[in-house]
Amino acid sequence: MVVVRCQLSVAGCEKYNSKGRRTKDQIMFNFKVIAESTTSRARAGIIHTDHGTVETPVFMPVGTQGSVKSLTPEELSDVGAQIILSNTYHLYLRPGCDVISRFCGLHRFMNWERPILTDSGGFQVFSLAKFAKVSDEGVEFQSHIDGSRHLLTPEKAIDIQTCLNADIIMCLDECIRYPAEREETQDALEITTQWAKRCKHAWQRDANGHNALFGIVQGGMFKDLREMSADALVTIDFSGYAIGGLSVGEPVEVMLDIAQFTLPKLPDLKPKYVMGVGTPQDLIELVAQGADMFDCVLPTRNARNGQMFTSNGTMNICNSRFKQDTNPVEPGCSCYTCRNYSRAYLRHLYMAKELLVYRLHTIHNIHFFTSFMKQIRSAIVTDSFDAFKKDFNAKQKHDFVK
Repeated sequence: MVVVRCQLSVAGCEKYNSKGRRTKDQIMFNFKVIAESTTSRARAGIIHTDHGTVETPVFMPVGTQGSVKSLTPEELSDVGAQIILSNTYHLYLRPGCDVISRFCGLHRFMNWERPILTDSGGFQVFSLAKFAKVSDEGVEFQSHIDGSRHLLTPEKAIDIQTCLNADIIMCLDECIRYPAEREETQDALEITTQWAKRCKHAWQRDANGHNALFGIVQGGMFKDLREMSADALVTIDFSGYAIGGLSVGEPVEVMLDIAQFTLPKLPDLKPKYVMGVGTPQDLIELVAQGADMFDCVLPTRNARNGQMFTSNGTMNICNSRFKQDTNPVEPGCSCYTCRNYSRAYLRHLYMAKELLVYRLHTIHNIHFFTSFMKQIRSAIVTDSFDAFKKDFNAKQKHDFVK
C-alpha cells in the first residue's frame, strides 16, 4: 500500500511563477465583499490570490486532470475563466507528485497562470475507487487505474495539494451516498469534523504563506446535522467554507432548501462555495442565498453530448430543425464559436462525430457560464439583481431554442 508523503521538492520553486519567471512578493489570500443586493443575500466580492484576483460570484470550470476537456489554457482565458478546479485524486494517481513537483506545481505544469482550486479527492475516492474503507486514520482505497492500494489521510490530502501548489485547497471529507440514513450521515459528519481539524493542523505545519484552506460542511439532508457541521468548522476557523454533499441525486428542491438553510450559518466575511452545482437556474438561485463560488462538469459534459446553454434555454444540436440553420448557437454571443460557425455546421460535425465539435461546443458553454456570472455580478453591483433574476428565469422556461 502506498503511503509515501508528497512534497513540493524543487528548490526555489516559491520564487517562480507558472512560466518560470521570478515573481514579486507573494500575495496573501483574502476576500472582500464590495456590493450587496438590497432584495436578497446576493453579494459581489473579490478574492485575492498569489496567481491573481477572482471576482465573485464565480463559476469554476472543472479541469479534473489538469485540463478542461478539449480546451487549451489559452482558450480558457479567452472565454473568461478566472479560476479552474482540478482534482487531487486523479493528479495524485497520474502523473503523480514526483512529476508535478518538477514544475513547481500545477500552474507551470499545465501552463495556466491564473488561480487554481483543488478538491481533496474525497468524492472521487468514494465514487471511483474500488473497495474504499474508511477509518479514523483516513480512507484506504484501490486505484481505478492499476488496482494499487493507497491510504489517503487528511495530512496526505494537504501534502498532495501543497505539491500541486493550488491557491485554494480543500479539507478531506467523507462523502456519503444519497439517500443515507441519519446514523450513517452523523458518523460521516463526525469523521469529517475530525479530519478537518487534522487538515488545519497539517496546513499550518506546511503553510507556504499564500494559499487558502476551505472547510467542507457535510450533514446530508438533515438540517440539524448541517448546522452542527457548520458550527464545528467555524470554530476551527478556515479561510473559506464549502457546502458539500449536494447535487448527489437529491431533488433540486431539496438541494436548494439545504443550501438556503446552511449558507447563513457560515461567516459573511469568508467566501462561500457550493460544490458540484449546477445549472444556470441553480446558480442564480444560490447566488440569491449568498453563495460566491461554484463548480460543475455540466457545461463541458453537456457540450460533448451536443447540448449548449443560451440565455433562452438549452439547445440540443442533434435536433433535425438545425440541419439547415444558418444562425449561430446564440445570436449576439461574442464567443469564438458563435462568431464563426452556424448551427447547421455544428450539427453536421456532431452527427459525424468529428472531434472539433467537442471543442467548439465547450468554448460556447464555458463562455456562456462565465458571461452569465459576470452579468449576475453587474446586477448585484447596480442593485438590480432581483429584476435580472426574474427576467432570466422567465426566458429559461424553454427546453430548446426556437
